[in-house]
Amino acid sequence: MNADVLKGGFADAPVQSAHAFRAAMNVMARPGTVETLSGAVPPAPMSAAAGALILTICDPDTPLHLAGHWDCQEVRDWVAFHVGAPIVDAEAAMFALGDWDVLAPLTRFAIGTPEYPDRSATLIVERDTLAGDTATLRGPGIKDKAAMALPEAEAFQMNAVLFPLGLDFFFTSGDQVSALPRTAKVEAA
Repeated sequence: MNADVLKGGFADAPVQSAHAFRAAMNVMARPGTVETLSGAVPPAPMSAAAGALILTICDPDTPLHLAGHWDCQEVRDWVAFHVGAPIVDAEAAMFALGDWDVLAPLTRFAIGTPEYPDRSATLIVERDTLAGDTATLRGPGIKDKAAMALPEAEAFQMNAVLFPLGLDFFFTSGDQVSALPRTAKVEAA
């Protein structure tokens, strides 16, 4: 195991993971908002925000799928050392990490069951930027409407139709995070 694997975790795990969890829940509860997640220094190509999410929401009982360039030995070793999450195929994942293109097709991921809609996957989508307003959002947690930069609108519209089933999404770029829950209604801007 490379010694670099030992680096990059939270320096003050109880405090930093609590702050990261609060930020993650805030963006999920308020679609269209952006928060800063810091404290993690994961290996490339993982962003600091994605690393902080992994450190906060993954553990040995949360199967993680790494897609595309994110499925490399450095990232696998870092995840194994810091959180112990098993790396699995997309179909078995509770969480998945990659950019939009490598996570496709979304139909590979669990959307839950009528009895257990919470048994769905949450995707962490790495983006170049979270700036922009390519979509208009409406729904729970949004006063009237909100704007958000999404890679496309149609996939999220189809996902919302599945409610109470469906996928939830975090979007990360550098040290920033935003989220889109399955409850949000998406219109192309």
